[in-house]
Amino acid sequence: MGAVFSRSLGHDYPVAARASGMYIYDGTGKAYLDMCGGAAVSCLGHSHPDVLAVLHRQLDEMAFAHTAFFSNEPQERLAAKIASQFGEPGARVYFTSGGSEANETAIKMAWQYWRTKGQPRKTKIISREHSYHGNTLGALSASGNPVRRRAQDGLLINWPRIAPCYAYRYQWEGESDAAYDVRAANALQAAVLEEGADTIAAFIVEPVVGASLGAVTATKGYWQRVREICDDHDILLIADEVMCGTGRTGSFFAHAQDGILPDIVTQAKGIGGGYAPLAATLVREKIIDRFSQQDSQFDHGHTYVGHAAACAAGVAVFDAIFGDKLLDRVNVQGDKLQQILADTLDDNPFVGDIRGRGLFRAIEFVADKNSKIPVEDGASTAARLKSIAMKHGLMVYPSGGKKSDGISCHVLIAPPFIVEDSHLDEMSDKLLTVVNEVFGA
Repeated sequence: MGAVFSRSLGHDYPVAARASGMYIYDGTGKAYLDMCGGAAVSCLGHSHPDVLAVLHRQLDEMAFAHTAFFSNEPQERLAAKIASQFGEPGARVYFTSGGSEANETAIKMAWQYWRTKGQPRKTKIISREHSYHGNTLGALSASGNPVRRRAQDGLLINWPRIAPCYAYRYQWEGESDAAYDVRAANALQAAVLEEGADTIAAFIVEPVVGASLGAVTATKGYWQRVREICDDHDILLIADEVMCGTGRTGSFFAHAQDGILPDIVTQAKGIGGGYAPLAATLVREKIIDRFSQQDSQFDHGHTYVGHAAACAAGVAVFDAIFGDKLLDRVNVQGDKLQQILADTLDDNPFVGDIRGRGLFRAIEFVADKNSKIPVEDGASTAARLKSIAMKHGLMVYPSGGKKSDGISCHVLIAPPFIVEDSHLDEMSDKLLTVVNEVFGA
């Protein structure tokens, strides 16, 4: 391990040696209950036999053939399966290796789409504060996470951002959900009018905000108003479902629960289930039609686009989700997870909100429950929560920032879809111990 440039050079990481089902085991044999799927990645749990069998077969036949020369059968099959779940025929799917690449691809598609239509000034990407769309420079430029942006100050494109639809913090006292829907969505309208619609290529947004804010869902009418604004001003709507998609929130596409149809959808993490690096950018037929015209091909590419073994893993993950009826399970177990979190922590004076959808839930911690004042240093509190949880053999995904950034600290819980009631009980006991150690019993 001495030659590894690790995520944190001063941290002594345990070495993962094997994994099965809901658990990862380190070299000493210690078990860690995986209640976050790493980063909402391991949707089927670890060492799923069907996925491993498909991967083994594909490796025996062919691991890789560059897609500048060939397509491959797993890529074709997986694209057809994903497109079949979209709410409109004619969509196509572009495969990459991770969420950052998927969102970079989406941004470039939006730029080049408008160029093919003779509108080259439409280059700006509007996003939301406290969003996260990836760590490549384009995707990070479109992100609003202040902690992750800060390290790259001076390098990022200065695109406009609006406030998120985050009712716990931004809805006024006494304001109805319907009124807040309109007010939150109209922040987009105001930004478009200020910047000029003829300069804006797309609005990129997470249907359920992931690691930055912790499983924040929008109020009911928000997305319809956002779609309306995009249509009125001829702006593409990009749904970043890298973390919240592929069944994580109870439907294959997270946006389907909000009754809208984005122009571009990105997926990663759960799409490969952790069995191979895989991501996807799905595009509506109206965009494909532009690139199908003579001299209008999409000018973009990565070495591992449509990697055969990765796509084979994706096919196996897709088939397991639907063959084992795991979307139903996500909803049932998600309701149980919400209830057990509430039963365990609702009365804790440092717990401000417990929220989410499906098996995508979060606990937001605060310095004061009544005023909702953020934890003073949410980043260090998050680090302590993670460290103490690992000590007790529990994997959760804490995150946070500075009070001055307007965010607090949260723990994201996104277990594999195979989670049993016994795992929820084990998590509850361990999580209560962790919270008491960090915040005081």
